[in-house]
Amino acid sequence: MTKCGYVRVSTRDQHPEAQAQRLVAAGCDPANIYTDEGVSGKLASRPRWDECLAYLRPGDMLVTVKLDRIGRSIKNLIEVVTFLQDRGVDLVVLDQNIDTTTPTGKLIFHVLAAIAEFERDLIRERTMDGLAAARARGRVGGSDPKLTPDQVRRAREMYDETGTDGKRRWTVQEIGSTFKVSRQTIYRALEVKS
Repeated sequence: MTKCGYVRVSTRDQHPEAQAQRLVAAGCDPANIYTDEGVSGKLASRPRWDECLAYLRPGDMLVTVKLDRIGRSIKNLIEVVTFLQDRGVDLVVLDQNIDTTTPTGKLIFHVLAAIAEFERDLIRERTMDGLAAARARGRVGGSDPKLTPDQVRRAREMYDETGTDGKRRWTVQEIGSTFKVSRQTIYRALEVKS
């Protein structure tokens, strides 16, 4: 088992040393402490955070000073907790006294994971309700067709047309250029394999 620490400071004026010292005191090897400096928690990509997550293995422990060091928002924090749980990594948050190696910590971990699943289910349910309401109003999903029925008919004629040598007279690329659409649009409209 490896104890990995994560430190993040938002501005260059802040110093990560105090957080790192607390992580060392909690049992983290300084070589396994990942630090992002001058990186806002709102940024999706934090280079050292990404390295830390890639390093963690089942049975390892992630230690941080505060929950807001690892999560950008409640939603993101729940995603992180779920990711750690799925990977079999324990989490210790010093200031909030969260330790998933204890029964209470595991309970908190599972509650956060259950909230994440509940949120996903609510989003899915709202999406399905919205689609059903749109269908009831006569709307269907997806973008408008790129070709009119007449253009599809003409594209089919061009596709089926053969030259004196018995080969297709028009390539799909040429048909697409005629109607100013991609080859894939022609393939979909004609329902032929690319």
